[in-house]
Amino acid sequence: MSDFLSTPDSRRPASGESLRHTRAKGEPRFPDGPKADPAGSHFERRIRSFQPRRSRVTAGQADALQRLWSKWGLDIDGHPVDLTELFGNDHPVVLEIGFGMGEATAQMAAADPGTNILAVDVHTPGQGNLLNLADRWGTLGSNGAGSGERLTNIRVGNGDAIILLREMLAPDSLDGLRVYFPDPWPKKRHHKRRLIQPEFLTLAATRLKPGALLHCATDWEPYAEQMLEVLTAHPDFSNTQADGGFAPRPAFRPLTRFEGQGLDKGHVVNDLLFRRVQHG
Repeated sequence: MSDFLSTPDSRRPASGESLRHTRAKGEPRFPDGPKADPAGSHFERRIRSFQPRRSRVTAGQADALQRLWSKWGLDIDGHPVDLTELFGNDHPVVLEIGFGMGEATAQMAAADPGTNILAVDVHTPGQGNLLNLADRWGTLGSNGAGSGERLTNIRVGNGDAIILLREMLAPDSLDGLRVYFPDPWPKKRHHKRRLIQPEFLTLAATRLKPGALLHCATDWEPYAEQMLEVLTAHPDFSNTQADGGFAPRPAFRPLTRFEGQGLDKGHVVNDLLFRRVQHG
């Protein structure tokens, strides 16, 4: 991964310490940024595949959230969203669920400017980091050219991806779905929290166009085996691999720092590439 991804922001404290602000009771963390609970989702009684984490937000990330959320952010509040209006064009849209700090998302967006990426996560520092990368890509870009071009094909979603899929997106509106390194929930009693389950796939299939690519990747081998079993058994998806197994990592998915660290430790990373089946 290019060094520029960790280049210090001039707005950040030199020590790298997080931005601290004493808020009055009830004051939002980022008045012009993502909402703390856009859909009031704590009232939903269902098992979730994610665990929101309260983490420190750097000055650069906070600045990006304040400046750019109204332009490139989407609070997942349950209201229908028009993807053409959201992106300002009718290019194909790929949904990415769980993007971490956003480095791989930014690289994929830069490599394929004709595809829009709706990247969803609940991790505020990651949301700010991805917005910052999208805004500053041209000046920090991988070739160092400083072209000044921004990654305008990224939108950052804040909240529960299930609510987005179920209530906000139109049928057959997505050209792809990416789920990279989701929480493996390794303890057996937590397996029910894993995202890739039959019910999730049934919902996702309604929003994916026929032929759309569902791409999963994980370094947790037991989860990879479960993903393969569940996807293979689902009538709405077909494995792109003739042997019915895992796929080689496609060139469009960057090797992330997290993945590289796992490989150094001997972890095995498995990719799964399945197509949405056209019935009838």
